[in-house]
Amino acid sequence: MTKVNDFVIKFANVNGSGSASANLMFAKTIFRMGIPVSPKNIFPSNIQGLPTWYEIRVNKDGYTARRDGVDCLIALNPQTYQSDLKELVKGGYLIYDSTMERKFPRKDINVIGIPMASICAEHYDDPRQRQLFKNIICLGALSILFKIDISVLKGLIKEEFQKKPKLIEPNLHALGLGRKYAQENLSSDFGLQLKLMNQKSKKIMIQGNEASGLGCIFGGATVASWYPITPSTSLAEAFEKYLHMFRSDSKGNIKGAVVQAEDELSAIGMAIGANWNGARAFTATSGPG
Repeated sequence: MTKVNDFVIKFANVNGSGSASANLMFAKTIFRMGIPVSPKNIFPSNIQGLPTWYEIRVNKDGYTARRDGVDCLIALNPQTYQSDLKELVKGGYLIYDSTMERKFPRKDINVIGIPMASICAEHYDDPRQRQLFKNIICLGALSILFKIDISVLKGLIKEEFQKKPKLIEPNLHALGLGRKYAQENLSSDFGLQLKLMNQKSKKIMIQGNEASGLGCIFGGATVASWYPITPSTSLAEAFEKYLHMFRSDSKGNIKGAVVQAEDELSAIGMAIGANWNGARAFTATSGPG
């Protein structure tokens, strides 16, 4: 049975592995194909190493709330295989890195192995490149399985790296490696498909932190004091971006300030001090902060 534009996809990754950009590109691709989509990032407050998940609900009727069950699990973290498997619905798809082949206890699911690490080792010498491009190779294979409009995906890669143009071609190459493997080795009867729709009119796709940064601008904030820590860093970065867009005069002077403090307590003190002096100020942090 084939499901079209109505399923849940979940990526199980390791925090700090570079998966976030690839996962977001996958969600953006679905959105730009005109299909209603709602992604959710689930990760711990740490720097690197612990599990992280990225769940995407695709629904042609526009339902965006999370629901029980996962139709397709991209399992790239062996530490969480056992718990992740429990979320897969009967008849669902498990996609994993089969560089080291594994046997999974469930017989009521479809298991698809893609030797991502092996493909990376064959084409890249640098360990960091192998880690990063593994995510793009996975993205390439998924584009074949889900029948994604490749022109949309390539366009997103070019946008993602427009400020670092030297990275465009290597990422397109990694995308092609994943697509080539899928075309030559994977079955074409994958039961989940993405088909073009026209449901994005007058809509934008924006991450929560970026929306918060924009909201601070419209709320009258002029000062942000912060200390870098995931997942709050992108809020301060978004505020700074929109500060330059909407708070600059004809001479290019910015009417606001973004101050990076030496720690979270200092950031709080700076925000309080700015408020005492008449500015509307805020800080942003997360769990450990």
